[in-house]
Amino acid sequence: MKTIRISLNSIEKVKRFVNTISQFDNDFDLVSGRYVIDAKSIMGIFSLDLSRPIDLSVHADGEELNAIMEALKEYEV
Repeated sequence: MKTIRISLNSIEKVKRFVNTISQFDNDFDLVSGRYVIDAKSIMGIFSLDLSRPIDLSVHADGEELNAIMEALKEYEV
């Protein structure tokens, strides 16, 4: 598992983010304060405070993790 900080500060960015991670079979969690939501849930994402960076936990390792991290570069803070 790896945790990174990401920024989802626009509706278009949220849509692209969900489409990107939905290509992978892994689990993704967004953590904002005491809230943890499934990162593949667009409705869940909009329930968070998107004005500041959010922690994304990626449940993967090895080559799979490398591919995911490459796909998420545009969202990293």
